Amino acid sequence: MENDEEAYRVGLASPPRSSHSNRLGQRSMQSHISHGANKAHDNGYEETPLLAQEIGRLPENESAEPVDRAGGAQEWSGANDFAGQSWWNRPSINWLMPPFLLYTFAFGGVIVPRINLILDLICREYLCSIADQDPTFQFLPVMLGTGDEQCRHLDEVQRRVTRFTLYMGLIAGLLSAFTSPKLGEISDRYGRRKLTALTATGSLIAESIIILAARYPDKISVNWILLGEAFDGICGSFTAAMALTYAYTSDCTAPSKRAVAFAYFHGCLFGGIAVGPLISGFIVKTTGNILNIFYFALAFHAVFVLSIGFVIPESLSKQRQMQARKLRREKQDALKHRADVSSSLISTAIDVLNPASMLAPLAILWPTESSTNPLVRRNIALLAAIDTTMFGVAMGSMNVIMLYAEYIFDWGTPETSVFLSIANLTRVTSLLVVLPLIVRWFRGPASKAVVKESGSDLLDLSIIRVAIVFDMLGYIGYAIVRMSALFIISGALAAIGGMGSPTISSAMTKHVPPERTGQLLGAMGLLHALARVVSPVIFSLIYSSTVGKFTQTVFVCLAATWGLAFFLSWFLTPHVHWDEAKATEAYSEAGVEEGDIVR
Repeated sequence: MENDEEAYRVGLASPPRSSHSNRLGQRSMQSHISHGANKAHDNGYEETPLLAQEIGRLPENESAEPVDRAGGAQEWSGANDFAGQSWWNRPSINWLMPPFLLYTFAFGGVIVPRINLILDLICREYLCSIADQDPTFQFLPVMLGTGDEQCRHLDEVQRRVTRFTLYMGLIAGLLSAFTSPKLGEISDRYGRRKLTALTATGSLIAESIIILAARYPDKISVNWILLGEAFDGICGSFTAAMALTYAYTSDCTAPSKRAVAFAYFHGCLFGGIAVGPLISGFIVKTTGNILNIFYFALAFHAVFVLSIGFVIPESLSKQRQMQARKLRREKQDALKHRADVSSSLISTAIDVLNPASMLAPLAILWPTESSTNPLVRRNIALLAAIDTTMFGVAMGSMNVIMLYAEYIFDWGTPETSVFLSIANLTRVTSLLVVLPLIVRWFRGPASKAVVKESGSDLLDLSIIRVAIVFDMLGYIGYAIVRMSALFIISGALAAIGGMGSPTISSAMTKHVPPERTGQLLGAMGLLHALARVVSPVIFSLIYSSTVGKFTQTVFVCLAATWGLAFFLSWFLTPHVHWDEAKATEAYSEAGVEEGDIVR
């Protein structure tokens, strides 16, 4: 305790949390430090030195940032991790983006062919089962992958396909909800590269099983596709791949540039969804065989796995990996006294089967460590809630929007395709052009800025709020317009709101230490996986219950949800940061052992 007080007296550590007077003293000290600094810039590149020589710990030639309510900005700790290394060993998003783009092409290219192929396989099995029971029953050969005309109008086939696709979503979604946070946490200790390749390996296996089921329908049941979804979910599925991709980007991208970097990957994603079907159509038209689409997707997945696993450089330095492993060991040692050695296996099994254990990774979204404070906790929780809302609405409302447009405006496939193309083109333009220009305009060239870690700035929060407003306007438009052209414009407005998601992801990574980035994004992968399961069910139920009565009910509910998200965004505070590394160093210099730090 005396060491704690001495450390606080010289300005190195926070006072013991058990004393109310000490807490007041801490705020007084922070106010004193802030008073001696020039005013911080709101653009995220604060360059004014702090007069920290007063507390006798910073050299005269070393500058620091104004101290905010979370402990102040500090120089980005990842700036020198790979300094001096050759360009082929230095991590960069330029390494990751080309294989990721191929991955999104494969993801977008098989969306429609997969549904048609599953419909035809289920229809074939259904018709064959009827023929086995009634020898007089005859049917035309089912042309796999074409959405066979005789199959599309059979009510029983539609019911079976609906149930089957629901099972696919539940299996992949629930399993990925369990594994995504685990993979994110493990990546903090052992690196991003190989675990990112693992997530794509699940997709590789799933596509292989679909090809086998289509090539040998008499020997391999369509139900084997569910096994492929299980492999995909166990490996983390697409949600874990995105989370680990963001973690890689965070490792090698300065905090002020992460929003733009994340926007590039979002642009790749929606570009792949938009361009992938065009590539699929070209392949089918050229080769006349729908299975070739899946062969190309398989090849793209393989290129992604091999590139990530063996070619691109690792983004997490060995030093940071060792820091995360040390933190993990300390936590395990602290928990050893809670379990008997003889019952450790039983306890582990109970923990795995306990539903609460699956939600345990979400604790990172409300950190209670002494190096955090209420502002950090509130920011992280609110950002996670807003981001999950964005993802859930995007995943759950897509089918409802298309069904509504076909019901109200009597659209067919051409009109729906035009709508999706315009919406996706607007979203990609917003992510790859508009957002980078906004960041460049307000922050200036990043190469001339001093890179700091000080939490999200006012620009981040402004972009998030504006994006939510565009989303809200788009869904209000869906609810009130009665002309197809205005409906398309509403879709474009909502697509502009796509700038919010990468900005939120960037803002969240700015709040946590680098050794927690994978854990944080893994927790977000868990929320995304749960939203992927829950959102489509909720929105489909609302739409099916109100269609023909007040069909726009679902859009009114979604617009109200965006209004709530906009309201919550005003409780976010700029420039707060979880400074765990700084707090640990301060206690160490004060002579306090790591095990003595109050957690």
